[in-house]
Amino acid sequence: MNDGDSYTYARAGVSIEAGNALVKAIAPLAKATRRPGADAELGGFGGFFDLKAAGYTDPLLVAANDGVGTKLKLAIEHDRHDGVGIDLVAMCANDLIVQGAEPLFFLDYYATGKLESGVAERVIGGIAEGCRQAGCALIGGETAEMPGMYADGDYDLAGFCVGAVERDQALTGNRVKAGDMILGLASTGVHSNGYSLVRRLAADKGWKLDRPALFDQDVLLIDALMAPTRIYVKSLLPLVREGKIAALAHITGGGLLENVPRVLPDDLHARIDADAWPQPRLMAFLQAQGAIEPGEMARTFNCGIGMVAVVAPERADGVKAALESAGETVFVIGRVEQGPRGCTVFGSDEAWSARGAWEAKHLA
Repeated sequence: MNDGDSYTYARAGVSIEAGNALVKAIAPLAKATRRPGADAELGGFGGFFDLKAAGYTDPLLVAANDGVGTKLKLAIEHDRHDGVGIDLVAMCANDLIVQGAEPLFFLDYYATGKLESGVAERVIGGIAEGCRQAGCALIGGETAEMPGMYADGDYDLAGFCVGAVERDQALTGNRVKAGDMILGLASTGVHSNGYSLVRRLAADKGWKLDRPALFDQDVLLIDALMAPTRIYVKSLLPLVREGKIAALAHITGGGLLENVPRVLPDDLHARIDADAWPQPRLMAFLQAQGAIEPGEMARTFNCGIGMVAVVAPERADGVKAALESAGETVFVIGRVEQGPRGCTVFGSDEAWSARGAWEAKHLA
């Protein structure tokens, strides 16, 4: 610029018009997530939610926030922006259902150096789809254009979700008893954890991500890696409200080893048998490519189990059947025993490419 030229926000790198256009473009997406208690209108300074209209009488509010992590780097590098919004909602909504809470409303934060509406619309379209799958309303959010903060094409996401549970239905772990059965609900892939290791393997091993996966010639490797996180809310919520589940654990960072103990009392220990479900081919591929020990797999990846349900033995068959009727793939993977609070994952020499019988233990 020359001396005397008039400065504008646009010359500094921020387009108010692009931001306004994005809000108009995504408004129909938000309206499509309407549910009792929320009208999902965008444009105000905050979003309202009416708990009474949602049917609650003595509710506790439960809040969660999360991001997608370095999975975003793969999305940006390979133009796979449509599913990461589902991941964002899943990471929050699944954390609410494990407390027994129904996700009610969601807000997102999308930050970038230069707003590219085509990309942003795809991302937020995924967020709206995730909200639809979780049964919550997208009632607002923030789009931040910050020149100089991000490299060209980069963006970051954060999500915030609030849910409610009737006071007497909250899951706190106090219902878990020795002898309870552990059910594992199948994941849809890596979900949203472990991608720093995935990306390191991709770089070191020279993976051709745009080619068919070695373990499945019908899918590109990048698409297998980018499969959105499964949202378990709608299949679990009826069982929670019926009092048939003692505890739930969302298997995220820390894997089975570190997440299951979070819902156990101090004197109980979870034992999980890795032979109880087939190792997904994608997980077997990651393990083989990195020569990863079974114990490291159990604390890094979900290993094919995205959600764990703890149920009384007499309810296990009924809960399993109900979840399968709701579209879940369910395995009986272990049992709760007396012992120090923690989790042990064990397997035979045929489980997870082990060189002999093995076990990995974590004490909380």
